[in-house]
Amino acid sequence: MADDLMRIKIKVGGVELDAGLLDNETARAVYDLLPIEGYNNVWGDEFYFEIPLYLPPDASATTDVEVGDIAYWPEGKSIAIFFGPTPLSKPGGKPVPAGPVNIIGNIKEGASLLKKARDFNPIILEKA
Repeated sequence: MADDLMRIKIKVGGVELDAGLLDNETARAVYDLLPIEGYNNVWGDEFYFEIPLYLPPDASATTDVEVGDIAYWPEGKSIAIFFGPTPLSKPGGKPVPAGPVNIIGNIKEGASLLKKARDFNPIILEKA
């Protein structure tokens, strides 16, 4: 991950992770809203939570995501954080979102630590 990304922290259930947001319209719009505190919904090994932002899918909207990706899910007006397989994943496969997402960033390392925080609220994203 490049050092010139917009740096953020993700905090939930005693887990704190460093992440970076990309330089795209959706990521900048999310960064401008920070700090955000949301109700943490769990879908397999994905957290998602609604934010006060509506943007349509961008030209790069995709269902091809990786563990550690942070995305904006336009259909749910939500941030999605992927840390393992989702209910749509193939056995042993990578995460698959419920619909196309705009990738806005990624977790530097330790995304799998979020498995320990699946029963906790709130989830907080803030500028680092």
